[in-house]
Amino acid sequence: MTPISAPESCDLLIDAGWVVPVVPTGQVLDDHTVAVRNGRIVAVLPRTQAHDRFVAGEHVSRPTAVLMPGLINAHAHNPMTLMRGVADDLPLMRWLTEHIWPIEGAIMGPDYCAAGVELAVAEMLRGGTTCVSENYFFPDVCAATYRRLGFRALVGLPVIDFATAWAKSQDEYFDKALEVHDLWRADALVRTSFVPHAPYTVNDAGLERVRMLADQLDIPVHIHVHETAQEVGDAVAAHGMRQIARLDRLGLVNSQMIAVHMTQLTDAEIALCAERGVSVVHCPESNLKLASGFCPVERLRRAGVRLALGTDGAASNNDLDMFGEMRTAALLAKGVAGDATALDAPQALHMATLGGAEAMGFGDRVGSIEVGKDADLICVEMDTIETVPMFEVISQLVYCTGRHQVSDVWIAGERRLRARELCGIDADALRANARQWQARIAALQP
Repeated sequence: MTPISAPESCDLLIDAGWVVPVVPTGQVLDDHTVAVRNGRIVAVLPRTQAHDRFVAGEHVSRPTAVLMPGLINAHAHNPMTLMRGVADDLPLMRWLTEHIWPIEGAIMGPDYCAAGVELAVAEMLRGGTTCVSENYFFPDVCAATYRRLGFRALVGLPVIDFATAWAKSQDEYFDKALEVHDLWRADALVRTSFVPHAPYTVNDAGLERVRMLADQLDIPVHIHVHETAQEVGDAVAAHGMRQIARLDRLGLVNSQMIAVHMTQLTDAEIALCAERGVSVVHCPESNLKLASGFCPVERLRRAGVRLALGTDGAASNNDLDMFGEMRTAALLAKGVAGDATALDAPQALHMATLGGAEAMGFGDRVGSIEVGKDADLICVEMDTIETVPMFEVISQLVYCTGRHQVSDVWIAGERRLRARELCGIDADALRANARQWQARIAALQP
């Protein structure tokens, strides 16, 4: 007679009507349970089998919800959440040079960056985002704020040719970058990347130094590239070549490169990105709002280029809603390609989860529900007027689900959202602080 083994202990069991693991692509597991121990996923099983095998410290039952990986925002400027709605309806360079950069010059500092990140984290958690690639100044403050709030982040180490409140010279940018990297190099939630702003704001010497240090430290290089047709034309006039050709000449077009926007691409440039293992982050709503152009997502996907999804900053979006971004990306890809089959729902979901994780170097930790990965998980309530009836779960997630349907969020197994309520974050204090910053910024407006 075979002895009955004692149940295993775990910290958390989450039962869901549907589990969407992301890998294999398109898979949906009905009436399944995810078991979590020490912040990691230890099993994905049919509900009855999971309850036979495990006894949990906490049991969460969501029979009308989807359990899925947390969404990953692969490009954001989160301190700029405090400038949400400033100078709307303007083209990119006028928006930057006449409004955004002058305001930043007046208010940028540690308090501003901490307050903006706090507000952004609260918004992202309520929208089911559990990881972000941050691209801003004062990375020391940004990193410490993400860590204090238990939020996963790839924090950028900025490099730009002009002085800011963060650094006055190129040498100072690099010295501070190395200090911040050393501080966070072994952290479980926060890692670093280089973020040279763009080819038109960083000279050749700075870009070469970025490449050398990124190679030595084995960290990504996150950079705005081919964002507008004007940028590309200016590059040809100034350097006699397009931006990607210049970056390639400097050795930056490789598997460490996270190229953001990429609205202006030739077939040869797409093939180069595929060959070199470049990751492309698509920010459809920001590109639409600033009339920057259309990233050829389907051509990139068919060429085998790794694709991720980002919101950009809330100052140019104007939100951090990754559910909205998924839907816009899928619809826009079809319109640009002239093909209704382009970027289907499972592919769009992959961009917003595992695609982002892989681009950021987090693919071994998050982005899918797999045994051994960190438990960055969200529950999305589907028994709502807006999402019934439901014939195809993943299509429903991409095409009609709203971020207000996110009920629960965990990062590395720790609760961050419960029944739409933030855990460990004072929402009233956040709103009050945001209003104070609003008054300061409004006083700077013409």
